[in-house]
Amino acid sequence: MTFTQNFTAVGGSLAWSAVVAVVPILYFFWALAIKKMKGYMAGLTTLLVSLLLAVFAFKVPTATAVMSATQGAVYGLLPIGWIIVTSVFLYNLTVKTGKFNIIRHSVLSITEDRRIQALLVAFSFGAFLEGAAGFGAPVAISAALLVGLGFNPLYAAGLCLIANTAPVAFGAIGVPITAMEGPTGIPALEISKMVGRQLPFLAVFIPFFLVFIMTGFKKAWEVMPAILVSGISFAVTQYLSSNFLGPELPDVLSALVSLFALAIFMKFWQPKTIYRFATERETTATLSTNESYSGATIVKAWSPFIILTIFISFWGIPAIKSALTGHYEGSNILLKGVNTLGQALTFMPEVPFLHNQVLNGTTGEPIAAVYKLELLGAAGTAILLAAIVTKFILQISWRHWGTTFMETINEIKFPLITICCVVGYAYVTNAAGMMTTLGLMLAKTGALFPFFSPVLGWLGVFITGSDTSSNVLFAKLQQVTAESVGMDPVLALAANSSGGVTGKMISPQSIAVAAAAVGLVGRESELLRFAVKYSVMLLLFICILTYLQSNILAWMIP
Repeated sequence: MTFTQNFTAVGGSLAWSAVVAVVPILYFFWALAIKKMKGYMAGLTTLLVSLLLAVFAFKVPTATAVMSATQGAVYGLLPIGWIIVTSVFLYNLTVKTGKFNIIRHSVLSITEDRRIQALLVAFSFGAFLEGAAGFGAPVAISAALLVGLGFNPLYAAGLCLIANTAPVAFGAIGVPITAMEGPTGIPALEISKMVGRQLPFLAVFIPFFLVFIMTGFKKAWEVMPAILVSGISFAVTQYLSSNFLGPELPDVLSALVSLFALAIFMKFWQPKTIYRFATERETTATLSTNESYSGATIVKAWSPFIILTIFISFWGIPAIKSALTGHYEGSNILLKGVNTLGQALTFMPEVPFLHNQVLNGTTGEPIAAVYKLELLGAAGTAILLAAIVTKFILQISWRHWGTTFMETINEIKFPLITICCVVGYAYVTNAAGMMTTLGLMLAKTGALFPFFSPVLGWLGVFITGSDTSSNVLFAKLQQVTAESVGMDPVLALAANSSGGVTGKMISPQSIAVAAAAVGLVGRESELLRFAVKYSVMLLLFICILTYLQSNILAWMIP
């Protein structure tokens, strides 16, 4: 039995249908921020609410709605949950072996100032991981590193969520941008150019914003030279690479330039006073520790994350990624061998009662639905391999290694439930057409659409947890609506991606990932309340910028 998406299912009205479609979003905010439910309970009940509305309001067959939830839950486990498990596991190995104390010392040797540490780890290193892997890896790993350095878990998670804003649009080797080329026919390079003329403004601002949140304006002003080096080096590299190289490398290049520029700058400049948290003592700018380690010892301590970076970078290279997922069509003998293994470890079973059973409400075409199980190609597998290599480098017994792995799974079992539920909710709303209903309602804003265009991306990322998913979902709608109101389609597509990055920090998936990484399981509501106001502020900035670029700043459009 097929189901055709109906965007005016409630009373034959788009407006009333949109009101019903927004209910699960409002419920989730209420459950976490006001009712202060534990994350997994908020996720589970939000999924139930979306299922009820899909079945009774949007007339989705019960079996279809339930199976769409299972498709989302499977995606929540692989690749997203798999990344979290392996990331936290790798971090736990460094802690259990005592190597993290050496890592901590090496960061302190650059600076003991907590403000600069946040810029190095949350902003620059996190952006590098976003560019290489995407999904939950940047927040999970960088937040865990900050906690290990002595940051309050809530602040560590919150700062990493906010810092992850600037790089998200070019994450995972540019996939969010390239994903829009197919459905729209607009070259990815053109979209990349436009995004590269929006996000650098955020990239300059985010480092200051992070330090301001931590310390207030006066303390932020004290390290303004370091903030400017971090933000400007990132923004300039992001603009140049996105406009002249394409969407694949802006994150990786910007992060590396920013990281090394700030580290080198700190060799010649230090703040007059070292900022520490209230539980610590503020001192003059001198390194207080008497410990010293050789270069080889420091490199060995960092080796798990160096290996992680190498594996993730390889996993992100398009040709290798194709081979790992069994889709390589080139002539390289080695990659053909990897492709054979990738095919054996890639499973795409059709989702019962869902595959080709939902007809697109706009085109009438059936929508394919499969359980996407790319065991070798998942970024989490790259991290697991890094953990295996780490076992030999750090000389950990298999028994100790396995025990740590099981402890990690037990530690984050509730966040995994949360992620499965919220991704399941996203898939239910997509199958029912509820997300498109909200998009069509925003498209009715006419001349004000350039202002509201980024809100579509924000909503899409909030619900799906992915800028890529949001871009695929709304790219065609943005293009058609922009053409109808006289807005440049390239600007609308860029606005969807740029607006989406501001929703990443409050996406239920991101909240669950961050909470799991820093041990805040059950306190997701605190993290949401911490991040939501900043998400709305940054979204408003992108809305205003997009509106101006559609009018008086139209010269910025490529």
